[in-house]
Amino acid sequence: MALVLSGGGAHAAYQVGVLAGLAERLPGLEFPILTGVSAGAINTSYLAAQLGPFPDAVELLRSEWTRLTADRIYRIRPAHLAGSAMRLVWHGVIGRGHGEPTLRGLVDTQPLREFLGKSVDLRGIDFNIAAGRLRAVALSATSYTTARSVTFVHAADEVPVWERAQRVAVRDRLTIEHVMASAALPIIFPAVRVGDEFYGDGSVSHLAPLAPALHLGARAIVAIGPPRIGAGAREPANRAYPSVAEVIGLLFRAVFLDTLEADAERLERVNRTLAAFPPGQPAPDGLRPVELLMIRPSRELGNLASGQDVLLPPLIRFVIRAIGGQRAAASEFLGHFLFHPTYTSRLVELGYADVAAQWPAIERFFEKLQRAE
Repeated sequence: MALVLSGGGAHAAYQVGVLAGLAERLPGLEFPILTGVSAGAINTSYLAAQLGPFPDAVELLRSEWTRLTADRIYRIRPAHLAGSAMRLVWHGVIGRGHGEPTLRGLVDTQPLREFLGKSVDLRGIDFNIAAGRLRAVALSATSYTTARSVTFVHAADEVPVWERAQRVAVRDRLTIEHVMASAALPIIFPAVRVGDEFYGDGSVSHLAPLAPALHLGARAIVAIGPPRIGAGAREPANRAYPSVAEVIGLLFRAVFLDTLEADAERLERVNRTLAAFPPGQPAPDGLRPVELLMIRPSRELGNLASGQDVLLPPLIRFVIRAIGGQRAAASEFLGHFLFHPTYTSRLVELGYADVAAQWPAIERFFEKLQRAE
């Protein structure tokens, strides 16, 4: 069975609540295959590296989220931003021949690198694989060199890797740099070098989010994703010209939501097609039915962020307000950067409550898996 965790910045706290709810009701729960992208890669790497039962790892992860604040994830350096802006202007004035301008992200993510270095010991992945608790861990990132989705696979030697159109798997021992690369929001966060290439957020080119779990042999998948479009939606407060933050928030929604939803629909179509085959007839191209449980927020997570920019450090709050991030319609954008226990604890609570509310369907899913064993 595989666990698939999507992206969404601070919204990834919702995943922790869901996992806490599952672990409480299913104390023997284990996920031999773990895959993650963007902020989901942070949760995935933490769970994969923890020694001991999965419910214990979830509880430790939940504890870590109670300590996360924006200044432990990213920081803004005014001198750095001003210098980058001056270089861009100067390059435009003098033209070519004096070096290409470089914008190395609008924020500095060194705090996140330091946090991960102190909190996650990725050597635990090898121990868990050797102990048979873990089959494979896969984190996806986008190569700025090739524009392909690259999935880094940390697994035993017999676990296969793959190559498809615009996506490839690479066998590698995961490091903090792989996690940072998967979570590096384009332009906002600086690109991260892994090997000979620079990488950014894996969600950008992740056209088949469920594919890594399928390639790694999963016959059942639990995917925790963003809400369906329109879940808990509200009418905009005004019809003013959209701010920069509103536009970026809309782009984030497209990146983090559309591909997972579409991939889940493709998997369901394959399952229906296979179910129509006569008994005993082999499926084409090695296809196999895969059970899928999608758990989504019952509310728009961005709505919970509206008006909460006051929780951010003063300088970060100033920059976000400067691009219209305080508007109600920009709450989707704000929610990605709102790392603060006051906000993220609400997301954890929502995830936990959604498991309780959806428990009949969740229970049927796991009971079906038990019967099939």
